[in-house]
Amino acid sequence: MAETARKETLDDVMVAEDENEDTQANKYLFFRIGKESYGIGIRHIIEIIEVQKISSVPDMPAYVKGVINLRGKVIPVVDLRLRFNLEERGYDDRTCTVVTEVDGTLIGFIVDTVEEVLEIPENQVEPAPKFRSASGKDRYIQGLGKVGEAVKILLDVEKIVREDDTRLIEAAASA
Repeated sequence: MAETARKETLDDVMVAEDENEDTQANKYLFFRIGKESYGIGIRHIIEIIEVQKISSVPDMPAYVKGVINLRGKVIPVVDLRLRFNLEERGYDDRTCTVVTEVDGTLIGFIVDTVEEVLEIPENQVEPAPKFRSASGKDRYIQGLGKVGEAVKILLDVEKIVREDDTRLIEAAASA
């Protein structure tokens, strides 16, 4: 019996706090940015929300759009299109903010649209490629998941926001 990816509803992303990490280990939330589909391990996902009013913070990298107030918590927001050096586009009713936790800091990632949650067995994930692209996007790749005939790009959330950027983003949240 071949192991295949199992599709789940987006409601499954809202994982019970007592669910152990082993059951989350091979599950990924997939979203689209431009023409590409990317995945983040759901163990990093706090919630998915609509794009909210963003307050700009001066002296931030262009991809840090600013901060939002989410139920009394100030959360910095990163536009992944800009982080990946793609053309900026206006937000629409499909645009979402994926709230994650990176090194103890809540960060929102703006994505074009959320697609699905898939379970990809560890033996179906290949290591990240060793080449360097001109844009540097490949440095964020954790691995490549094989799902049937498709290949899914799995991102490393900690590398999306480098250590230096994390300090800036934390400063934005406390501004």
